[in-house]
Amino acid sequence: MIHEYYKELQNNQNIRENLSLLRSECKDPQARETLLSLVGDGALLTGLLESDEPKVRKNAALLLGSLGLLQTAGSLFHAYEREQTLFVRSAYLTALSGMEVSPYLEALKEHRDALLAREIPENEKKHVNEELRELERIITAAEGITRHTFVGFTEPQDFLLATNREQRGVTLEEVKAVSASVRRSEKLHPLGVLVHAKDVRPFASIRTYRELLFPVRTAQPVPEDALGAAEAVWDSNLRELLTQAHRETTPFYFRLEIKSHMPLDKKSTFARRFSAELERLSGRMLVNAPSDYEIELRLLEKRDGGYACFLKLLTIAHGRFAYRKNAVAASIHPATAAMIVALAEPYLKENAQILDPFCGVGTMLIERDIRVPAREKYGIDIFGEAIRGARENASYAGEKINFINRDYFDFTHAYLFDEIITNMPVRGRKSKEETDTFYGRFFEKSAGLLKADGILVLYSNEQGFIRKQLRIRSAYRLLAEQCIREKDQFYLFVIQYKG
Repeated sequence: MIHEYYKELQNNQNIRENLSLLRSECKDPQARETLLSLVGDGALLTGLLESDEPKVRKNAALLLGSLGLLQTAGSLFHAYEREQTLFVRSAYLTALSGMEVSPYLEALKEHRDALLAREIPENEKKHVNEELRELERIITAAEGITRHTFVGFTEPQDFLLATNREQRGVTLEEVKAVSASVRRSEKLHPLGVLVHAKDVRPFASIRTYRELLFPVRTAQPVPEDALGAAEAVWDSNLRELLTQAHRETTPFYFRLEIKSHMPLDKKSTFARRFSAELERLSGRMLVNAPSDYEIELRLLEKRDGGYACFLKLLTIAHGRFAYRKNAVAASIHPATAAMIVALAEPYLKENAQILDPFCGVGTMLIERDIRVPAREKYGIDIFGEAIRGARENASYAGEKINFINRDYFDFTHAYLFDEIITNMPVRGRKSKEETDTFYGRFFEKSAGLLKADGILVLYSNEQGFIRKQLRIRSAYRLLAEQCIREKDQFYLFVIQYKG
C-alpha cells in the first residue's frame, strides 16, 4: 500500500488522507524504510508545507518528522515561522524535535519568550500551550536541564514523613531521636508524621517512612477544576519553598501526580490543563517534564472536595535505599522492610545466623542487617533474575550475604539458623487448597532448619493459614502480630519455634 499512497501523492490525489495513511504505515520499521526509498530528499513533502490547506501542511510536517529527514529541518523551521494557523504550528516543532536545530535555536527561544510575554485569549490557549510544550522540548533537548542544588531552608519548615497509618508511632519515635537542636515540633498526621524543623536533612536518613513531602500552603482551597487548582497552587508558598531551598533560579521541571477517584481519561485531561496553566502562571519558572523532573507536585483528593497539595523534592539527597538498584514485580518496598524489622527488633539477636527463604532481591536481609547486625546471612529464591539482582544490591549495600538460586523446599544446610525472616509469596493464581498446602510445607520445612527457640519473622496477607499452622503445630508459639497494611490485610507475625 505504501507505493499506492505515495503514487497518489505524486498525482495530487487525496493528499491529506494519503499523508495520514503514510504516517500510520511508518510505525512499521520495514514500511518506513520503503517510504524513505521513495521520498528521496523529501522535496515532494517539503513542497506540501506550502499547501493552501492547513491540515495538509500539518500532516506533511508530521510525516517528515516520522521519517527523520534531517535535511528538511530548514524547510520545517521556515514553514513554522510563516505559519499563521495556530493548530498547525506545533506540528513543525514536533517534526523538528528529532533534528539538528542549533542554527535555529536562538530564534526558537525568541518565539518561546514572545509567547510567554503576551496575554493568551482563552480560545487560543490549547494550541499555544501545545506550541510552548514543543518549543520547550526542543530547547531542553538542545541545552539540557540545569540541575538544582538543595541548600536547605533559612527558616524552619513543616514537612511530612509519609508512612502507613498503622505504624506512624514507630516513625514518630525515630523522629524524636533526632537532636532537639534541630527539631521544633513533631506530631502524628493522617498520612504519617508532621515535623517542624530548621533542617530537613537529618530526618532524610530515617528508614521507616516512604516519602518526604512538603505541604503546599495555599491562600484558598484547591478546587476540583484544573485551571482553578493551578491558580490556587501558584498562589501559595510553593515559589518560596523552591527558591529558598535551592542555589539556582533556573526553571524547575516538574511532574504532577493526582490521587483521586477521577477516571483515567479525565485525570489525564486534568493533568494536561493544570500543568499548562501552571507553566503560564509561573512564567515558565515551573515546566512540565514528566520524564525528566526534579520536583513532584502531589494533589490528594479530600473527602470534603478539592485537593490537598504536597511538594516532593528529588533534589534532596536520599541515600538510605541507594543500594536497591534492582527489583522485581514481587519486591517489597525497602521502607516497608525497614518498618517490619523495626517492629520485630525486640525479638532479633545480634550476630544471629539468619535465612530468607523467598529473598527476592535481598531487601529484607539487607534491612535486617542494617538494623540488627547478623553473623551469617543466607537468601534463597527460585527466581534466578531475583538472585542476580540480590547479589548486586548486597554489593552496593556493602553486605556479605550468601544468595542461592534454589527452591526452599530442596534447601539443606550443615547447621541450623537462629532466625527465618521473609516476605511470604502472595497467593496469585493459587487456589485456597494449594495455598493451605504451601503454608503447611513451609512450617514443616522451617522446623528442620531452625534452632530451638529460633524465630520466624513473616510478612504475609494470609492470616488464616498462618493461624491454622499455629493451631496444629504445638512446636510454634505466636509472640507478636501486627497489621502493617489494613487495606489489603498484610500482617507481621513473629513466631517462636520451641523445638
